[in-house]
Amino acid sequence: MKKTAVVLFLAMTMAFAGCGEKDDASTSNSNSSNTQDNAELEGNGSDTQSEDNSNEDAAQGSGVLADGILNVGTNAEFPPFEFVGDDGEPAGFDIALIEAIAEKLGVDVQVENMEFDSLVASIGSKIDVAIAGMTVTEERKNMVDFSDEYYEAVQYIIVPSDSEIASAADLEGKNIGVQLGTTGDFIVEEIKDASAAQYNKAVDAVNDLRNGRVDAVIIDKNPAQVFGEQFKDEVKLFDGESPEFGFEKEYYAIALPKGDEELAKSINDALAELKADGTFDELVSQYIGN
Repeated sequence: MKKTAVVLFLAMTMAFAGCGEKDDASTSNSNSSNTQDNAELEGNGSDTQSEDNSNEDAAQGSGVLADGILNVGTNAEFPPFEFVGDDGEPAGFDIALIEAIAEKLGVDVQVENMEFDSLVASIGSKIDVAIAGMTVTEERKNMVDFSDEYYEAVQYIIVPSDSEIASAADLEGKNIGVQLGTTGDFIVEEIKDASAAQYNKAVDAVNDLRNGRVDAVIIDKNPAQVFGEQFKDEVKLFDGESPEFGFEKEYYAIALPKGDEELAKSINDALAELKADGTFDELVSQYIGN
């Protein structure tokens, strides 16, 4: 009897101990499950916030923008797209546009004023992108990618007010001023017997035209109109798209690092938003006019 009682007592003790371990495990599993549920709830809230800030998140995710700064190269010698403002810093339509894009992306902008001909080669080393009234060309596309096009342009011809030049044929054999590395520079290569006088600044080409050192200047429409107004008693302008000259239309875009699809998408999305919300048109009206 005593032996039987002891055995029964031990069996009951082990049973109660086993129940206690099972309850503890259940409690532990329950706590773990609650923690996981809370984590999932927190995660869902984070996802919602992420969707609200998709543009900024995408920008911050890009390797180029990971430091929160977009390093931009320009050539501030191309009014009204870029010029040196009263504070000595680059200003103009392109600068305002890239600043508006950066604001959409939630990053700051740092602009470096440099020679136009060095912009493409500097992307990926000295600068992240370039915006400088830059025409999309096949030659440049071999070295960089481009954003969506944002402006349509055409070349203009500036000649002295008493010049007899009035057609593309009249440019043959002439000494023509151009800004180094621009579309005008490329056009002169195709004009029979013409020579290109290359300048780092478009205004220097126009000044040499006024002083009789070159016969004509080929430059984009908008800066040509600025110089035409500035020196209206000394020069006259021709539209390069006219039948007499037959120059083709061209399109400006932002030059980007080759193969950086994430950065391209971020900038293109921001550019599309600026066009949709009216900001782009406001900048055109402010800096370029009709």
